[in-house]
Order: sequence, then C-alpha cells, then structure tokens
Amino acid sequence: MATGKTMRKAQRHDARWRPRGGWAIWVLGALLVAGLAAWQWGEPVRAQAEVATAYGARTACSCRHLGGRDLASCKGDFLPGMEAVFLSEDADAKSVTARVPLVASATAQYREGFGCVLEPWRS
Repeated sequence: MATGKTMRKAQRHDARWRPRGGWAIWVLGALLVAGLAAWQWGEPVRAQAEVATAYGARTACSCRHLGGRDLASCKGDFLPGMEAVFLSEDADAKSVTARVPLVASATAQYREGFGCVLEPWRS
C-alpha cells in the first residue's frame, strides 16, 4: 500500500512529464489535418458544389416561375445529398440563386420564351 508521501512523489513525477500546452498541440494538429484535407479534396468538392448549385438554381427557378410553386416546396425536388444547397429568390429579376456557403453559387433567371437560363459562370 502506498503512503501519502509516495503518492505525492508519483503525482509530481507524472506532472513533470506531462507536455505543457497540450491543447495547443491538438489545435495545431487539427489545423494541419484540415489543411491537408482541403488540399487533397478541395478541388473535387468545389467542382461538385458548382454542379449542385447550377442544378439547384435551374431546378428551383423552373419550379418557381414555370410551376408557380413557392421556393420552400421547390427544395423538395432536390436530389439526396443536396442538403448543403441554400436557395434565395429575387422576385423583381425573376431569378433564383443557389449557394453552397463559402464554396459555390449559381443563378438562373426566367426569360420569356427561353424558360430558366443559368447565368454564365465566372472563373
């Protein structure tokens, strides 16, 4: 059975070998992992987000301006996996914008005789 003196000595010994600022190492490690992930998968994610926003804008614009439905019900027409696409409407311009925050955005505008047309992508 360990005495109080031996226990205190063991605790001091453990504290001496515990790295100081351990949380900083975890934060730096997490940032490194996030940076590597963004470098590795950033381009494919951005490309998929551009396709999803273009599809979402065009589909929601057609639903809204040709189908006459409200924007909330148009989101129900999206494919599974498009939960990150958010919609907004400009009623005066008869356009719908789809966004994946911080990644991609696309706008489709209703034009008489042409239907809903995507605005050109800016690179």
